[in-house]
Amino acid sequence: MRKAHETPLEGIDRLLENVEKGRFERSLSALTAAGALVTAAEIYFEHDRASFGNPWMWAPVALGPVGAAAGVAGFFSRRMAKTALPLASAAIVANGLQGTYLHLRGIAQKPGGFSNLRYNLEMGPPLLAPLLVTLVGGMGLLASVLRREK
Repeated sequence: MRKAHETPLEGIDRLLENVEKGRFERSLSALTAAGALVTAAEIYFEHDRASFGNPWMWAPVALGPVGAAAGVAGFFSRRMAKTALPLASAAIVANGLQGTYLHLRGIAQKPGGFSNLRYNLEMGPPLLAPLLVTLVGGMGLLASVLRREK
């Protein structure tokens, strides 16, 4: 605990103190909820453009509201932050890694495959886009292991 005569913390020191005291866990849960909704909406528009040609394209769209609900629940409830949030976040991470594989496979299936890599990276499915949703799931996993302020 800081003394009254000490200067207030700024920047990274303030963030580290918030993590140590357990104030950051609720914020990260809320950020997970917001990130899940934003990425699910973006994924919906991109996959709609591809006419949802593969049924797996619906999985990240469906997991968005699940992650958002778990993030909101984790913000308000310690119990949900330690149960529902890590389950939903782990599913989101797994789906993001699966999406990266499926996007790589989609690039390989374009005419010329990997021998025409530069063109197929630009014209095929975005290779690294599924990792965005993986980061959202990772935030939820991190929030679930952080200490919570009492």
